[in-house]
Amino acid sequence: MPLVDLFTFTRAELTEPVRFCDGRWVVSAYDDVRAILADPVTYLPDNALTAVTPVAPAALRSLVRARFSLPPTLANNGSESHAGLRRLVASFFTPVRVAAAEPRIRELVLERLGGTDLVRDLAWDLPAIVLMELLGLENVDIPTLKRWSTGSLEFFWGNISTERQLELVDDVGDFHQWLIKRYHARDGELFHALADAGVSAEDSAGLCYFLLIAGQETTTQLLSTALRRALQDRDLWARLPDRDVAESFVEDVLRTETPVVTWRRLTAREVVLSGTRIPQGAELVLLLSGKESDPKHLAFGYGRHFCLGAGLARLEAAVTLQTVAAHEPSLHLLDDTPEWLNLLSFRAPKSVAVSR
Repeated sequence: MPLVDLFTFTRAELTEPVRFCDGRWVVSAYDDVRAILADPVTYLPDNALTAVTPVAPAALRSLVRARFSLPPTLANNGSESHAGLRRLVASFFTPVRVAAAEPRIRELVLERLGGTDLVRDLAWDLPAIVLMELLGLENVDIPTLKRWSTGSLEFFWGNISTERQLELVDDVGDFHQWLIKRYHARDGELFHALADAGVSAEDSAGLCYFLLIAGQETTTQLLSTALRRALQDRDLWARLPDRDVAESFVEDVLRTETPVVTWRRLTAREVVLSGTRIPQGAELVLLLSGKESDPKHLAFGYGRHFCLGAGLARLEAAVTLQTVAAHEPSLHLLDDTPEWLNLLSFRAPKSVAVSR
């Protein structure tokens, strides 16, 4: 049986519901994936943030010098502390707070119209700005944050060489140190809330490290994917100014072409999935992108680790599509063969070149 490249595979290549590949078990059946995400006792989240490529000793030494750590807080937390930390973070993403961000999202989109690359000129920084404002974090240098966050995604989820790790590791460490300093300075609403709740500096930095990456990088990826796909269908593009059409299209993209294409779990005991016996301690790679026939999509996960920013991501995508299509109806896709971000868990076009 030919190997599947876990960093570039398509759903069509996964001809079995469970497939062993490169030391990991790839699980692609909807019912299996949903059941795994719903059972954090049998399927542990401990490896959710573990580097896909083992960290080389030289890079590891740099992380130790930076006192870098990712203690179990949210995505990688199977302990009893998860619920309290999740409630604290969820207070920043209530439906009321998210809905109140819509005018600001639309304002940012309108400011970014007219560019020739919808990733660089629109999708790249908009989600980061919205997230920082929602979390009450002021005076954040967005280009630096984006460098830190894109580098961190590649460092932890990329199939990269030791040389590339060493190129990225300083940004990883600098980001972590910045989070520690903001915590001690109580610099921002989020850090005030964490400190007031008695969350330690290390746990706060670990929590915020992933939150400030996932909370905006995945939305940049969703915007990039959705804009590219929408521009491939002229009839759809003409209908996107209708909010219902935009929202429905976002759900379709999330179902079949979600940028968060996989997530990971560890088996706490021997299990059987779709007739395949999998040993204790096995690493599972769960396919989150689904089929049209699936009852619901799993783009935001399921169960106790369901994405806290799901509502915000949906809103940003729908408002962006609606606004761009309404104001630039003649926009055409210029290059349909862009370079892609290909990481174990994240995929998206790196550019969406357009003409008018």
